Amino acid sequence: MIVQLEEAKQTLKALETDIAELGSALKIEKLRGDAAELEKQTLAEDFWNDQQNSGKILQKIKNLKDRISEFEKLKSKLEDTYTLCEMGIEEEDDSVVEEVTADLRAITREEEKQRIAVLLSGEYDSNNAIVSFHPGAGGTEAQDWALMLYRMYTRWGEKHGYNVKLVDWLDGDEAGLKSATIMVEGVNAYGYLKSENGVHRLVRVSPFDSSGRRHTSFASVEVMPEFDEDANKIEIREEDLEITAHRSSGAGGQHINKTDSAIRIVHIPTGIVVGCQTERSQLQNKETAMKMLKSKLIEIKEREKLDRIEDIQGIKTNIEWGAQIRSYVFMPYTLVKDNRTGFEDGDIQSVMDGELDGFITAYLKQNA
Repeated sequence: MIVQLEEAKQTLKALETDIAELGSALKIEKLRGDAAELEKQTLAEDFWNDQQNSGKILQKIKNLKDRISEFEKLKSKLEDTYTLCEMGIEEEDDSVVEEVTADLRAITREEEKQRIAVLLSGEYDSNNAIVSFHPGAGGTEAQDWALMLYRMYTRWGEKHGYNVKLVDWLDGDEAGLKSATIMVEGVNAYGYLKSENGVHRLVRVSPFDSSGRRHTSFASVEVMPEFDEDANKIEIREEDLEITAHRSSGAGGQHINKTDSAIRIVHIPTGIVVGCQTERSQLQNKETAMKMLKSKLIEIKEREKLDRIEDIQGIKTNIEWGAQIRSYVFMPYTLVKDNRTGFEDGDIQSVMDGELDGFITAYLKQNA
């Protein structure tokens, strides 16, 4: 058993170097300076005059401090485990082997997680994420699959400490959903979830088929960053918008206003449709929907490398066979496989419960 402690000591020593390099990559000292500068702004007499801006600054300070704290905890955990390991070797104490081994696994996982965060260097990676779900052809079966994906990403967000907020919901005909949008709020939400943008394929025995036949269904997950400052620069002509009010429905339960305050906006030149039904008033729902529309236009402009918003020709959707980024097979075996990275996981229930980190990490490493 002492041999295990000697091996653990060597691994921990190597991790010391890795974590020191991680600190440099994360620019921890710069983050401290940035947090200090922002805290100085909070001392200004007029700081609270602009509630929206002060809220953003406080959130930035919290995000910076959280990142610094996570790194400091990792360093501290490494030092404590190394000390415990040395004591176990000196005193030939086998009883600490299990604790050292468990701590080593935890340190390795956390170091990998923070290292992955370094890969999130894209211009909008730190932004909140707007995630929309749309079933493909296939009626109830596809609509139920879209609902399963909605649950999966909601659970992923909650497990990672993000604030997941339902923005819009349209019930399916018999089950599932026709469309839904959530806002995932927190640092690097878009950076992680951008890997999930695309068509997702499901193979299972349909619960809606009395003959018990196997069905293949498709649904798309659309991920875009939330834009604040950039969105304010976009001008959209009123005549290019078709705005309708309707009664809210669906997954929001008592938290959704049941009056005709829900808003759906169609951007006529591109065919983009956005909606919001979870704010307190029709005006607030319209403001949120407009922000989403602007974010979507900016995202398409950036992705298509267009010079102007006006150059967007329309939305091309292809939610069908051959376009999928990932397949989820429930029978004759269980497997989730990503077509882009080759990463796979046989524990399909855990994946559907939001265990997506393996897929996200593989994508980020491949595209680093």
